[in-house]
Amino acid sequence: MKVNKKVIDNLTKCYSICPLTYKGREHILVAAEKQDPCYLYDLEGSREATVWERPGGVMSMVQVPESDGVFLATHEFYSPNDSKRARIVIVSPDQSGHWEVRTLADLPHVHRFDIVRRNGVNYLIACALKSGHEFKDDWSVPGKVYAAALPDDLSTFSEGHQLELTVVKDNMLKNHGYYKIVEGGIEKCIISCDGGVYLFIPPSAPDGKWEIEKLVDEAASDAVLVDMDGDGEKELVTISPFHGADLYFYKKIKGAYQKVYTYDKAEFAHAIYGGSFLGKPSVIIGHRQGERNLLLFTYDETSGQYKSEILDRDCGPANVYKYEYGGKDVLISANREIDEIAMYTFEK
Repeated sequence: MKVNKKVIDNLTKCYSICPLTYKGREHILVAAEKQDPCYLYDLEGSREATVWERPGGVMSMVQVPESDGVFLATHEFYSPNDSKRARIVIVSPDQSGHWEVRTLADLPHVHRFDIVRRNGVNYLIACALKSGHEFKDDWSVPGKVYAAALPDDLSTFSEGHQLELTVVKDNMLKNHGYYKIVEGGIEKCIISCDGGVYLFIPPSAPDGKWEIEKLVDEAASDAVLVDMDGDGEKELVTISPFHGADLYFYKKIKGAYQKVYTYDKAEFAHAIYGGSFLGKPSVIIGHRQGERNLLLFTYDETSGQYKSEILDRDCGPANVYKYEYGGKDVLISANREIDEIAMYTFEK
């Protein structure tokens, strides 16, 4: 494997990454965790625009489906201890290149959110890390998962007229992890907390209920489902516990997930990607303490073992996003611990 790394920008505490289709072209958004900007890049890594200078505090961003550059983002989630003012905003570009920011929903401590689609309906699903706190590192009030059918027209929402959200699950202590997968043509959500890992399935109609399936009981910070060994059954890969150092690979055996592989040297593991990489089912993990490496996990058919390799060292990734461009696999990494937005281009 050949890799070329290019530092495309420097952004203090860079954190969130999101693909964005804008003016008929694919782009990448990168935003900061603290009170710093959000930038727009083309797929070659050139900065095209500053979307906002502040307030920052961006944990998640996602494009509104079928829109031209309209996306949702969290604002003012600066840390688990400074997130009471967190909210989800709508960001819309105008013809002059200005980006308007309006409130969609005030939601204290909102950390991850997404838009998932089923039977032609878009649903907003939002995960609050906690539901309140009174002092530093106060976890006494567990988080919740909220949802709402998302109207096609978002132009009416603002600070004074917000989207109403409904709680679909509560008692989610350290409700940190989110990952979207597609199974059977249905977009589903993997949500991780101290109580375990859950699969959330949107309703078949707006007046229906979300289906919730618990996959494992063990505490997890993030998780993804990928068929690593190609046997037709997806392995569950988790970061454990909250911001933990352990990576667990589970296989479903006799109807229940059981651990088959452990990697225990990823201190403060945080970034996660699961899917195809250089033509193989893979998981990519970045960790923010210790050696602060960017790691690749694959399955070796010859030995019948999972294997790991280091893609980059001492970079401290918070989040990663993978895409294909020019016939090559490209990985954008928000290397938060060194304030570096990096583009890695890979060839077999």
